Amino acid sequence: MCRIGAIKSRNYIHPSMALQLMQSQQKGHDNSGFAMVMQDLGGIFESYKHLPTLSMACTDAGIKIAEDILHEIGFHRVMQWAPEVNDEPGLDINAMPNYVFETFDYPRNYRKAEQKEKEELLLDTRLRLRAALEPNEEGFAYSFWPDVITLKEIGDPRDIGTYFNLWEGNDRFTAKVITAQCRQNTNYDIVRYAAHPFHLQGYSVLANGENTFYLKNKEFQQGLHRGYIGFESDSQCFLYSLHYVHRELGWPLRYYKHVVTPLPFEQIEQREDQKQLLAIRQSLAHLEINGPNTIIGLLPDNTLFSCCDAKKLRPVVIGRDTDTIVISSEVCGINEVLPDRDWETDIYPNEREVVVIDDNLEVQRWKQ
Repeated sequence: MCRIGAIKSRNYIHPSMALQLMQSQQKGHDNSGFAMVMQDLGGIFESYKHLPTLSMACTDAGIKIAEDILHEIGFHRVMQWAPEVNDEPGLDINAMPNYVFETFDYPRNYRKAEQKEKEELLLDTRLRLRAALEPNEEGFAYSFWPDVITLKEIGDPRDIGTYFNLWEGNDRFTAKVITAQCRQNTNYDIVRYAAHPFHLQGYSVLANGENTFYLKNKEFQQGLHRGYIGFESDSQCFLYSLHYVHRELGWPLRYYKHVVTPLPFEQIEQREDQKQLLAIRQSLAHLEINGPNTIIGLLPDNTLFSCCDAKKLRPVVIGRDTDTIVISSEVCGINEVLPDRDWETDIYPNEREVVVIDDNLEVQRWKQ
């Protein structure tokens, strides 16, 4: 079973906090990998929030491939950061030769473009990078988006933290929102793209559990949007459904829960919004999910949320102090990073609600 976690804070926090959150849940994962998405960046990236940052792991040849594509499109690099790695003997990590975190200015002809046009360019560029790097396994382009950094690696999470010098906090590499998981995708082939969290155009999702409607979701989603690719994990479907419902259709977040775990017909018939809910069941039935799962999601405006399957078959708990909120598969993770909180205020979401945290750390519980 996977273990997942998310941290949202008023202050900039270092990834060491996410590693500590996941380390305390070690018995619940298999030490096959560690991945995280950092959003609302601080440190050396704080001054570049309006510009896209490329997160990529690659070979030397992969760097050349990516640089040629970005240059051809017209992107201009304004900042580059490469982590200082600690390649000590005996570490359990499947390291790539290069880890690239580069911030770019937009091509000249896009600098006055509408935001939506810029966002489509970033998606198309990342998809092009991925396609160019895949044939000879020259690299992995995880995200290309403003104010977002993604790191995914195969191996023991403790050793991955050691390799990237992430156990010791500093103020150079920080963010206000970090989502993380300590497990590779062991239900299928181990591929770096399959590691949670998944990111698409500012949306991030990670999950603990299984999606037994994976094939139904996949076959439907493949025809919905060019960005719905890969499907290396059944949990990627959760991201694509969130992106489709919230961004493409423009529906409020609360309808996401109605799409993935719709109410029974007899309950729908008792509601004032029965027409809308019946229309969802009819038009988006192939986005319904099944099986035991807990989802943690993040919107482009850094709204954080969590919801469960319709039977609550996977655990999740939410704890907080004055400045920080943590979502975790197990309460021991929250105990590790927020030991002085008021434990009596912890939230254990039920199967028919969405717990939402806004940028002011206000917590709302939406009943489905």
